[in-house]
Amino acid sequence: MILEFTVGNFLSFKDKKTLTLEAGSIKELKDNVVREGKYKILRSAVIYGANSSGKSNFIKALEFMVKTVKNSSKHNSTDKLNAKPFLLSTETEDKPSYFEILFLSEGKRYRYGFELDNNRIHSEWLYIQEKDSKKEILYFIRTLEGIGVADIFEDAKGLEGRTRDNALFISLADQFNSNIAQVVMYKISFTKILSGIEHEESISMTSAIYNYDDEFKDYNYRPMLNKFVAKLDLGFQNFNIDTNDDDDFKTRLKTIHNKYDNKGSLNSKVEFKMNESESSGTNKIFDLSGYIIWALDFGFPLIIDELDAKLHPILTQQIITLFNNPETNPKNAQIIFSTHDTNLLSSNLFRRDQIWFTEKDKYEATDLYSLLEFKDENGKTVRNDRSFEADYIKGRYGAIPYLSNFQEI
Repeated sequence: MILEFTVGNFLSFKDKKTLTLEAGSIKELKDNVVREGKYKILRSAVIYGANSSGKSNFIKALEFMVKTVKNSSKHNSTDKLNAKPFLLSTETEDKPSYFEILFLSEGKRYRYGFELDNNRIHSEWLYIQEKDSKKEILYFIRTLEGIGVADIFEDAKGLEGRTRDNALFISLADQFNSNIAQVVMYKISFTKILSGIEHEESISMTSAIYNYDDEFKDYNYRPMLNKFVAKLDLGFQNFNIDTNDDDDFKTRLKTIHNKYDNKGSLNSKVEFKMNESESSGTNKIFDLSGYIIWALDFGFPLIIDELDAKLHPILTQQIITLFNNPETNPKNAQIIFSTHDTNLLSSNLFRRDQIWFTEKDKYEATDLYSLLEFKDENGKTVRNDRSFEADYIKGRYGAIPYLSNFQEI
């Protein structure tokens, strides 16, 4: 499970900002918290903010880290790293971007991160805290001067001089079958980031699950998919997949509707093409459903930008509830998403430490803060009995657009 993610000097993030999923010392909605050893971890987090405030940039930062880790071994020595520093300051435009993630695996806490610019890795590090320890152990640290590997990281010894300037050391260690590196690569690589707006590509997972592709042939996912779709009451009784293999999966999807006679009696069944006859919201739900089922069954993190786009608020609430409820989420999957849907703030879905905001300062740099840590002008924190939605819309917590008087335009 993810404990923290920190980004600095990337897109609109000038300074280092951290989203933490460690639960605060508050008592509401206890089911939303997972206890793993000495840690209390949140099952979900939601990010609010005005347009262009940095919500999507935070998710892009996490996606950038995941892709960099996954693809590092594929680079050749001349490949660029696609760094995107904060360009609105002379202080940062030529500095490296910063990424760090903390996660748990089998009770151990891993802290891995790196700094990079477009040409090379500037620094990289890995610390691990054992289950019953209060102290982190350094496994390796990298600077521009070189890489230092601790004795405890024995299976990565000797690889220091074989690491290219534009490649991650953890990726090289993984290639040489280091068990520790494999854990880091696995946990980061299986953090899935999706777009809630450009969601069409996500159908690939739904297709793989339905068709029992090789990686899913041992999992009985098709009944889970049917049950998930039925529970959401999308206006059709069931769905079928046309057997015409010449078309792609989405084109072959058919929804099944009841047809009635003039007396209201069931007359027959009618099939409609999903992509032609059903709403954009229904198509989105179906596109994302494979990844939702996959994340819940394996206990992986799922990150979605603009989860609420095209969806009725009740459907969005249903998806969140699947992750917050320990009965439907026994493997402790996590969901982090951005949204503009303020209805979620009044639905008793989130604790104060699960609600996050992005807001830009006068220099166009993004700030990131939680409702739990927010303090008003009198230095007071937000009480749990406040109306979070009403307060947010009124601008009490910031992170909303400030509009000019349109009558003057």
